[in-house]
Amino acid sequence: MMAADPPAADQGAADQARAEGLVTRFHHPVTAFARFVSVQGTALPPPFAELLDHASHMTVVMERFYGGPVSVEVLAVHDDDGGSAAGRAWYEREILLHSSGGRIVQHGIVRIDLERVSAQVSDEIRTRRAPLGRVLIAAGMLLEVQRVGLLRVDIGPQLQAILGPEGKEGMPARETFGRVAEIAVDGVPAVELLEIVAPGPLPKVLR
Repeated sequence: MMAADPPAADQGAADQARAEGLVTRFHHPVTAFARFVSVQGTALPPPFAELLDHASHMTVVMERFYGGPVSVEVLAVHDDDGGSAAGRAWYEREILLHSSGGRIVQHGIVRIDLERVSAQVSDEIRTRRAPLGRVLIAAGMLLEVQRVGLLRVDIGPQLQAILGPEGKEGMPARETFGRVAEIAVDGVPAVELLEIVAPGPLPKVLR
């Protein structure tokens, strides 16, 4: 039992570092945006476990949860100048997802290696018209959501300003939950994600 504890602790620290690394692409300092604490799925209250602890695309889960399509609002983009790693160019963007009623339901930061997708898919992503998950699924590529790390998110002033005022019910005003994840395209890691569920009262538990 003791031998298993350090890897779990190391994984939690790695997940927090992954989240912070994505935040630094758009916000400084990280602590002004949010504080991330790695958690297990059993620590997530409903319906956050159903929303986050899975290997599906968040777009699909959010649309099922809210009973209709979600739309994307792109807040910021790094295109071509988003840095590189191991010789790969990255397209990066910060987004909000809105329910059909206009409510903010999710914040996200994504880095994608556009060389792993077709020129048509790359062009569609750059139009900013649809959530990334919907674009990738519609392209019919072999996709695998992996390396999911669950997080408690203590909201900082920068993230609070993005999410706007909250209702009086539901989660405490400065806390919510999210995850970091990776998407492999045809078996090759190509997308890095930070996905944060907007705080406030949630309409139902997934069925």
